[in-house]
Amino acid sequence: MASVAVILPCLNEETAIASVVADFKKALPAARVFVFDNASTDGTVRAAAAAGAIVRAEPMPGKGNALTRAFADIDADIYVVADGDGTYDAASAPAMIEKLQRERLDMVVGVRAHSAADAYRPGHVFGNQVFSGIFRSLFKANYSDILSGYRILSRRFVKSFPSRARGFEIEIEMSAHAALLRLPVAEIETRYAARAAGDASKLRTLRDGARILRRMFRFLRLHRPRFVYGVLGIVCTGVAGIIFIPILIEFLQTGLVPRFPTLIVSAALAIVGIGVFFAGAILDAQAQHFAETKRLAYLGLAPPPGQGE
Repeated sequence: MASVAVILPCLNEETAIASVVADFKKALPAARVFVFDNASTDGTVRAAAAAGAIVRAEPMPGKGNALTRAFADIDADIYVVADGDGTYDAASAPAMIEKLQRERLDMVVGVRAHSAADAYRPGHVFGNQVFSGIFRSLFKANYSDILSGYRILSRRFVKSFPSRARGFEIEIEMSAHAALLRLPVAEIETRYAARAAGDASKLRTLRDGARILRRMFRFLRLHRPRFVYGVLGIVCTGVAGIIFIPILIEFLQTGLVPRFPTLIVSAALAIVGIGVFFAGAILDAQAQHFAETKRLAYLGLAPPPGQGE
């Protein structure tokens, strides 16, 4: 039978953590429930321990740091990742695990469905739609909720996942890891509730949004450099051509080149554009090597256990 670990990264969740631990213990009686205290300053640790959770500490603040530590320290066949604020529906976990096992997937994402207006702020809904659309376009992966923090992961996903995220961009890293290695994933709609009274969201819309977008384009630059540097090279050479055409026309008409500084700028841009294009080609070969190495590390781990195994 597959071993299951529930991981709840927490920062000052005293008002909700006891009920969250109880809900997951009820939904998954055989699972171990871990609470990773992420530098809390309230009674989160006491409440989690009293509820029966295994409490671990990660002093470096940030959800990404907490999950990176959890993935390194915990060994299980299946990992259930959710926030400790009570917004995710623990009752959905068995169905998500069943889907992961039945279809031998490496990740099942809980797509958030909410009815209360204060559960999912309009700005966050819009931002998630924008980021999900950008991700689908750039990585050719069909995600409808790229920022969902409710995920069921296989062991070989977790143990081949080189996370470097510090904060909420960890979800982008998970999705990019699956997309780049072409791992089997699926989505299931789950209920998304409002936070407990008095519990404020840790997400800062502009700061974390900028961090998520930066991380997304960093992944694109590292793993699809031919596309990124190819576009940059085309832009540079295109601008160089636009600047050069009037100089060429004037030379053909008069035999003179009176605007030498403009000609120099045009030539420099053309050289930069060609150099960037070839740099992208070289970096693409390197990225392919790294992708193949990650794929081999992934294949070296046992596949997700099927139902009844």
